[in-house]
Amino acid sequence: MTGPSAIALALRPATAADLDAVWAIEAAVFGSEAWSREMMREELTADHRVYLALVDRDGAVRGYGGLLAVGEEGDIQTIALDPSVRGAGQGRRLMNALLDAGAARRVREVFLEVRADNPAARALYASLGFEEIGVRPRYYQPDGIDAIVMRLGMGERR
Repeated sequence: MTGPSAIALALRPATAADLDAVWAIEAAVFGSEAWSREMMREELTADHRVYLALVDRDGAVRGYGGLLAVGEEGDIQTIALDPSVRGAGQGRRLMNALLDAGAARRVREVFLEVRADNPAARALYASLGFEEIGVRPRYYQPDGIDAIVMRLGMGERR
């Protein structure tokens, strides 16, 4: 593979110093549904959170993801990739790293919400062992798109 998707990428903990880069991806990927810059700052620094950054050789953030882990439950807070690195397995890699972080914190089950109109993400999560367990009608605003709630028992992880 050649081009931007073939760039060697590394995973590392995300920090508040990554806020500008993370928020730029957040705004580009999620548009009107993006979290505010302040919400993203809080996520990167809050207790019980694990945020990871996917970075290129120059240290530029090309993706990020976050997990909230409290007790035996985890919740994938968000995951986003720069379009230039999509389709090369980096989303799966980032999800597996977040699930590994949950396992290290003795999380027994992980939940997430995904847009009903995002078949690629739904397929990725299902391939990791997540099951669809419910719907949150009109969860994603302002577009009014349903959220599919998914659950993974860590013992069922693929």
